[in-house]
Amino acid sequence: MEGGSNADDFAVGCLLSIKTTLGDEFDAQVIAFDRFSNMLVLQEGKSGPRRNIRLLKANYIKDFSYLGQAEDPLDVKNCYLDINALQAREELAVRQAEADAERIGVGVTSEAQNIFDALSKTLPVRWDKTVIVVMDEVRVSSPYLPESVCGGTAAANDRVKKVLEFERKRLQARVSGQ
Repeated sequence: MEGGSNADDFAVGCLLSIKTTLGDEFDAQVIAFDRFSNMLVLQEGKSGPRRNIRLLKANYIKDFSYLGQAEDPLDVKNCYLDINALQAREELAVRQAEADAERIGVGVTSEAQNIFDALSKTLPVRWDKTVIVVMDEVRVSSPYLPESVCGGTAAANDRVKKVLEFERKRLQARVSGQ
């Protein structure tokens, strides 16, 4: 931060107008300041049921001006956390992260992952080690060519081959176009 400042400049409840070294400008209230890590916890804008909280290293403050002092923003009578809503958001985020992780092949080439991703746009797919399983019946093994397709009904098999051929051509065109 340019110019000197001391920890009293960042007392809890202070209202500040801040300009960062990255070009951001905003008004915020100090919720907390940790001297050891030089980290500020700031609440932007007005208080209410939804708050925008920003963590900012004080080193990134280019300039600030003191706008005044307000009550402690974490005063218990004015602060409410909906624990059930937070737990529900956490559970949803964990489920989404697990689903995203299942879509990443382990021990496969980037080409195989690209083919999987392309197939997943039009068909339900999952990994079985290094084999792409389509519609829970058709299997596509390395090197992930139409000749590598097996299993399932003849119609399902033909559909996967057709989509695979199309996606391989599209991926090849994208690679050669770069």
